[in-house]
Order: sequence, then C-alpha cells, then structure tokens
Amino acid sequence: MVVLSGHTLTLEEIKLICLNGEKVTIHPDSLRKVEENRTAVEKVVSEKKTVYGINTGFGKFSDVMIGEEDVNSLQLNLIRSHACGVGEPFPEVVSRAMLLLRLNALLKGFSGIRPAIAHMLVTLLNTRIHPIIPQQGSLGASGDLAPLSHLALVLIGEGKVHFRGKVYDTNDVFRQQGLTPIVLKAKEGLALINGTQAMTAMGAVNWLEANELAFQSEWIAALTMEGLEGIIDAFHPAIHEARGFQQQIAVAERIRHILSGSKLVTRQGEKRVQDAYSLRCIPQVHGASWQALDYVKEKLEIEFNAATDNPLIFDGGKTIVSGGNFHGQPIALAMDFMKIAAAEFASISERRIERLVNPQLNSLPPFLSSQPGLQSGAMILQYCAASLVSENKTLAHPASVDSIPSSANQEDHVSMGTIAARHAYAIIQNVRRVLAIECICAMEAVRYRGVEKMSPQTRDFYNEARKVVPPITADRVFSEDIEQMAEWLKKISKSTKT
Repeated sequence: MVVLSGHTLTLEEIKLICLNGEKVTIHPDSLRKVEENRTAVEKVVSEKKTVYGINTGFGKFSDVMIGEEDVNSLQLNLIRSHACGVGEPFPEVVSRAMLLLRLNALLKGFSGIRPAIAHMLVTLLNTRIHPIIPQQGSLGASGDLAPLSHLALVLIGEGKVHFRGKVYDTNDVFRQQGLTPIVLKAKEGLALINGTQAMTAMGAVNWLEANELAFQSEWIAALTMEGLEGIIDAFHPAIHEARGFQQQIAVAERIRHILSGSKLVTRQGEKRVQDAYSLRCIPQVHGASWQALDYVKEKLEIEFNAATDNPLIFDGGKTIVSGGNFHGQPIALAMDFMKIAAAEFASISERRIERLVNPQLNSLPPFLSSQPGLQSGAMILQYCAASLVSENKTLAHPASVDSIPSSANQEDHVSMGTIAARHAYAIIQNVRRVLAIECICAMEAVRYRGVEKMSPQTRDFYNEARKVVPPITADRVFSEDIEQMAEWLKKISKSTKT
C-alpha cells in the first residue's frame, strides 16, 4: 500500500502502483488540508466574491459572471464540453497513471475539491477502473484539458472505462460495483482538468520503459562486442574517469562486468588497433543518453508533486490567486530531450547491426546467412532497423518549439507537451525493436564465434534469449522473431543487475 500525500511520490512508487498494481491510500494530514481548502471555496460562493473558475466562465469567458444557482452546472458543462479528445486511447497503464497523478496533485490541498473527489479517485485506482482517454487533442496548456476531461467524465458516471480486460460504459461498471457517481460542485470540474497529468503520466511510463531499455542496450551491445571480437581496452576505467561524466563511467563499468571472463573480446593490436565508434564509443554515447534520462527523472518527480491547476487557494482562502502552473513547458522540454536521448540508443544500435551483417566490415558469413546468396539471412533485418531509426528522426523533432494560440488569443502560448510525450512513447517502441534486431544478429554472430567462449554473464543472457528466438538455420518470417524478441525485452528487467 502506497500512502499519498501530494509531496513525496516517486517514479519507483509509480512503477509499484501502475505496473505492479499496488493499491493506494491517502495520508490523513493531506485529507485534512483538502477539507480546510474546500471550506474556502464554499465561502467564496456564499459571499459572492468573484473568483475565476468558481463563479466565472473559463478562458476567454473569464469575464462572464455565473450566478450562485448555476455554479454546479458550470462544472458539469465544463467537463462535457472539454471532453473532445480524438484518436486512439492512451495505453491503460497511462490512464492509471493519470488517475494517480491527478489525485496526488489534488492532495496538496490548494485546489478546493471536496474529500469525496479524492476518495473516488482512490476507489478507481484500487478497483482498477481505468478511464478510456483519447490521446489527441491537448495543447499542453491550460493543462491537458481534453484528456483530463475524459478522466473526469468517469467520476460523474459518464464515458467509458477499462475494467477486467474489457471496455464498458462507466455507469454499467458503477452499478456493478455499487458506486455512486460524483455530482460536481463549485471549482471541482476545473480542479480535475486544469493540470499536466496526461503528459506527465505518459512521461512517467516513458521513463520507466526507457530506463529498462537503456540497461538492456548495454547487454545487447556487449553481445555485439563478442560477436565482432571488439576491443575491451576502450572500456578501461582510466579513459572514462579522465573525462569525468559519471554516467559514462558507469556504462563502461557495467559493460566491463558483463564481459568479464569473455574469450571473444580482444585487446588493442591483436586483430585491429581501434574499433569503429559504434563499439568504441558505447560509454560516451549511451552515457550521454543516461544524462538526459537523469534530467527527465528529476523534472518528472517535481511535477508528480506539483499543484498544476488554476486558481490556487492559499492561507485558508485568504489568498486565491490565478496563475499559470498548468503550463506544460517544463515537461514538454523534458519529453523532447527524452525523445532525442532514446532515439540515440537505436541510432548507434543500428550502426552495430550494420557491422554485424556487412561482410566488408567483419569476418562473419555475409548477412549472417547459412547459405549466402540462396538465403538472405539477416539482410532485411538491417533494413527494418534503418527504417525505424529514420522514423525516430522525424518523431524526435521538438514539439515544444511549436505553439498555436487558443481561446480567442487569451491562451496565446502553449507547450504541446502531450504531443512530445506521445512521440517519445512511439520512439521508445521503435528503439525496443531496433535493439531486438541487434540482439538477434549478435546472437547469430556469437554462435559462429563460439558460444562456449562467451562471458558467463552474456552466455546466461544468450541462453534465455534463445528460448525466444532460435538460431537462423534457414530463411523464415523474421518479423515474428523481431516482435517476439521485443516483447521479451519489454518483460525482462536488467535495471537491478550489473
């Protein structure tokens, strides 16, 4: 059970809750703060003070006053009118992360919701009722309005949900589970949708997947080092300490450990003086991507515990201030950085694939074919990797440099952070497939070199991977091998192993 307070949520806890199904509860102190904050909203309504989003319209309609009798209808209309997302739904794990992150933000006690809203979000998480949320339609400021509106629909018994592996109308699941839909009151609709939780939830899932891939890329690169009889001297600790980047030093150390005991790697001058950059510069290139992932982790964990709606209520209601914490620029830039960092794992991997299959660059059978000419072997696997890498280059174009004014120019600069996060996810899926291709080719190369000469660590990895993709003894439909290997990589964890 993870206790949520609005202040301490980490990526490790996101993993526990969203990937491992851990349940959540609310810290009592946070619930008390939510209750106190709600009193301030009710006072605004009763005293007929003018406060944005409580008794005014939204966006360009902020100068339209709303009567006390209509403040609840205002919130319902907001959710229904803003639920105009389109396209394929977010993966279910992202929808779950959105519930978690919106709940955690509201628990900071600056948003003016009733405790009932927080309790309903807990119930949805703990019973695994996950909103179906279209991916497209957010500008990333005033927060993720469209995606979060689809989330909020579920609280009021509308929209659709994932439940026990199927898609249902929300109201049907609520009846089955004995749940009563929420009737939104003043400020609550706005509090639910004015935030960055779509891009941040997608970003969290991206980071968790990219983190695993980064470790896996080192194991697969080590396998390639053996398949190409790479020069281990390039990983000497003195080289990397001389530069000083800790991530680079760590990559070199992990690969030295993975290759410890290998009789396939060589020393400089034995077969060649230097390797190509795609082998020799693995610590420098992978290490730089690790630096970016560390940056992204820092920004995500700040945003997990941030109040990102508007207006915010402080000092027991004495101070109610409109601002712009819903603007997604910090996460937009982080996601664009992640796109580039993740894409580079595939970019250098594809160059290693080329060295594995190109007979002009190695002493292996051409294209790792068992009958070169009659059988094409891994020739088109490299084509596929090259295509995925090229696609990543277009997806890696920064989304955050774009902006289109909205709401009659009231909202005249937006982040496009959710687009950045979605594109990062697409890149990560492509990276996994490129690494799957490198893994398949590297396994063929070490098979020709002699599996018995591998390091104990890579041999264990090889034996497990061989249960997924058998040796290439004749041409076959390699698409199936790639997808099976990619699916295996998605399931295994190397992040706790060296």
